[in-house]
Amino acid sequence: MPLALFALTIAAYAIGTTEFVIVGLLPTVASDLHISLPLAGLIVSVYALGVTFGAPILTALTGRIARKPLLLGLMTLFVIGNAMAAFSPGYTPLLVARALSAFAHGVFFSVGSTIAADLVPENRRASAIAMMFMGLTVAIVTGVPFGTFIGQTFGWRATFAAVAALGVVAFAGIALLLPSDLAKAPPTSIKDQVRVLGSGRLLIVFATTALGYGGTFVAFTFLASILQEITGFSASAISLILVLYGIAIAIGNIIGGRIANRDPVRALTGLFVAQAIVLVLFSFTAVSPWLTIPTLAALGFLSFANVPGLQLYVVQLARQVRPAAVDVASALNIAAFNLGIAAGAWIGGLVVESSLGLAATPWVGAILVAAALVLTITSGALDRRSPPLAASLRKAA
Repeated sequence: MPLALFALTIAAYAIGTTEFVIVGLLPTVASDLHISLPLAGLIVSVYALGVTFGAPILTALTGRIARKPLLLGLMTLFVIGNAMAAFSPGYTPLLVARALSAFAHGVFFSVGSTIAADLVPENRRASAIAMMFMGLTVAIVTGVPFGTFIGQTFGWRATFAAVAALGVVAFAGIALLLPSDLAKAPPTSIKDQVRVLGSGRLLIVFATTALGYGGTFVAFTFLASILQEITGFSASAISLILVLYGIAIAIGNIIGGRIANRDPVRALTGLFVAQAIVLVLFSFTAVSPWLTIPTLAALGFLSFANVPGLQLYVVQLARQVRPAAVDVASALNIAAFNLGIAAGAWIGGLVVESSLGLAATPWVGAILVAAALVLTITSGALDRRSPPLAASLRKAA
């Protein structure tokens, strides 16, 4: 693999760390800024919304900019956003800083995937893209727990300062290693995106993605608080538990991809059933440290195991109902993942603030996952009602 690909992987690692590290720091941030836990949860929602709406719009607007200058500009925006977070004097400046970082996030992964594929021969393109996204997975396993440890030891601002430094390293790697003559993909217009959103079949899958992926975030957003206030773990133990959760996520992502290859609808049906059950169980096991650990391992596995199947299903379906806009459909499904994060964190905040309280967030999340299960079954039934479509999906699988 070319060295330039490693620069993209480092950037993906930094971006993945800044997206999820806030989960381990929410109690610390809330205490330091003297805000409620639900308000702190909006820090997660604002970032996810920035990716959701910033990615498709900014990708369309920057389509004519040369690839290397665009990536350098995105990493500059990323560094500025995290540096602003590190020096934020209050809640509102922190939200603005997170939004800036989110804009860089969305466009980077949209553009970075095509660049990674162009850096290698055609028969190694999938491996190149997988290597770039490995930075995101490794960030969940190592960057988030380590960033949480830094924040708990030196203050949450130190975590964002460390992430900004990672962004500087990624900027230098891209500047030194990435070729300047990268080919530009045809720009995707906002009109193309609107056409995809006009497909009722794809809208069902986008909603499935948002509900199925976002359901876990109703509880995951407030996981550090649950572990401290309900389970009774010390703040110092949170980092180690997040390592376990991250490892389970990585395993789930790999195995989820394998079981979804043959029939994504059937795989998603089983995964959503299991995910909803584990979320309900977490409502009861959260009071016991010994039961919480295996429950979180199962939840981490299931929360990301559905990602490959959801993405594969969108691509397969788009090839049949919107064949001229498969890439657009894929990008909008990435936006749906982040919309799910935003909605899950927001709903979780409402639950925490209500009479139900922190302990109810897992079973409320299970309701969202159950809704995704209903949509998955509905979508599969619609596939079977159209024999040509069902045959095409089977052939694609």
